[in-house]
Amino acid sequence: MRKALIALTALAITAGACQQNSKTGENSNDSTGASKVDKIEAPVPAFSADSAYAYTEKQVSFGPRIPNTPAQTKCADWLISSLKKWADTVYIQRTTVIGPKGEKLPCINIIGSFNPAAKQRVLLLAHWDTRPHADEDAFDKTKKLDGADDGASGVAVLLEAARHFHAQKPDAGVDILLVDVEDYGDPANDNTFCLGTQYWAKNPHVPGYTANYGILLDMVGARGSQFYMEQASKQYALGPMKMFWDAANKVGFSDIFRYEDYGAYITDDHIPVNTIAKIPTFDVLAWQANGHFPAHWHTTNDNMTVIDKRTLQAVGQTILQVIYTQPFSY
Repeated sequence: MRKALIALTALAITAGACQQNSKTGENSNDSTGASKVDKIEAPVPAFSADSAYAYTEKQVSFGPRIPNTPAQTKCADWLISSLKKWADTVYIQRTTVIGPKGEKLPCINIIGSFNPAAKQRVLLLAHWDTRPHADEDAFDKTKKLDGADDGASGVAVLLEAARHFHAQKPDAGVDILLVDVEDYGDPANDNTFCLGTQYWAKNPHVPGYTANYGILLDMVGARGSQFYMEQASKQYALGPMKMFWDAANKVGFSDIFRYEDYGAYITDDHIPVNTIAKIPTFDVLAWQANGHFPAHWHTTNDNMTVIDKRTLQAVGQTILQVIYTQPFSY
């Protein structure tokens, strides 16, 4: 597992919570599958789900982004060149981390900063690597996987956000952190996951770096995804997380962003950001009401067929809504 369950209790989802909120009628799908959002406020730009979909597809085209493979190098080069087009400053961390079996793994963290002089900042992060094998696959656990949702979707949303931050500079300082070697870990040892983020949290791109809060995107592109409030996120960053969920509901995605929690602490990149870097950070992570990760998680089915433009838009439009209208108002 990439996000090991530290504790799990029954989902606190009532019968009423399973019903769609009437606000969902404010969205309608066009022929591409993306949603038209009626509640975008000036000066918030309209997030392009088409662009986010294309950025997801581009990452997948490199092949599985596993450390020590040509795909890792090629995808890193593309991510760096993309952020250099849009960010005010780009930082690249190249290091070596130690895998769960003592193996040396090249790690490339990429950071794009906007308004770098601003004192108040928001950290946006996602991992761009893929798990080295489909260990949850029902047929062949040794196969590689595309990681379209698990990895590429979160990065794609942040790249599209970066494009908007360049075209229409927000007042807030924003840092986009794309972390490597998140998914190489051993399920028996939580500390073997999130190795790129552990390194960054101990060695930030700017000495003494801090942010008002952070938003982690992980598995944010699949059809039918819903996002509940994860327990560690509630513990460390309840205020920012509720503000984000409120913004998602305001722009018409109440069917996707649910206020119920799913009773689990998940080991993900927000943990080292919270515990080492001391930046309150919450996780936007797809989860199912039956208490499991989506069926495609860590299987060969995590490919472009599961990616849905409306899910990408729900997350991306909410990011823009928060950054352009209320980055520090929680």
